[in-house]
Amino acid sequence: MMTAASIAVVQMKISIADIRPPIWRRVLVPNTMTLDELHVVIQESMGWEDYHLHEFMIDGTRYGTLEWDETYDGVDETKMRLSNLVQDPGYKFHYIYDFGDYWQHVLVMEQLLPFEPDSFYPVCLKAKRACPPEDVGGVWGYADFVSAIQDPKHPEHREMLTWYGEVYDPEFVDLEAINAQLRALFRGKRWSQRTVR
Repeated sequence: MMTAASIAVVQMKISIADIRPPIWRRVLVPNTMTLDELHVVIQESMGWEDYHLHEFMIDGTRYGTLEWDETYDGVDETKMRLSNLVQDPGYKFHYIYDFGDYWQHVLVMEQLLPFEPDSFYPVCLKAKRACPPEDVGGVWGYADFVSAIQDPKHPEHREMLTWYGEVYDPEFVDLEAINAQLRALFRGKRWSQRTVR
């Protein structure tokens, strides 16, 4: 069993690829976390609803879940910890969510920090812009959606508002709500009691 002093915390930036203005989150996660746990952090910090399949692409290898797809031919994400990945600043890998809309996220390890036993992990430090709605049609569908809802004269303005069903502000992110949800989901996790492989 490892001691708290031997655990590291990864500061990671999670950005949705090919979207402007950028949508991203900066999180702190312990390196004893598995990829399936990181999937939960991404879903909650970005604002996705976990309705669709996902996978990680790391150095040419696919990591995913067998829970929804028993024929998945990638590696089981529950078997891979962040500590098994290259942890140099600038190291990148990818997370794809919803193979139809194909939301590709770029994950960059920004720095490795000391584990603080009295701090709660994971935590979202900063968030920029709202998450796109589920099933909006990927990057291009999202651009059309934002154009339509922001322009009352747009021919699809009313249709898009009805489809979404509530007010959508592309700039608004509730960081406090993100962290409250992360605390609720990861309460009781003992990162320091895990063995780094």
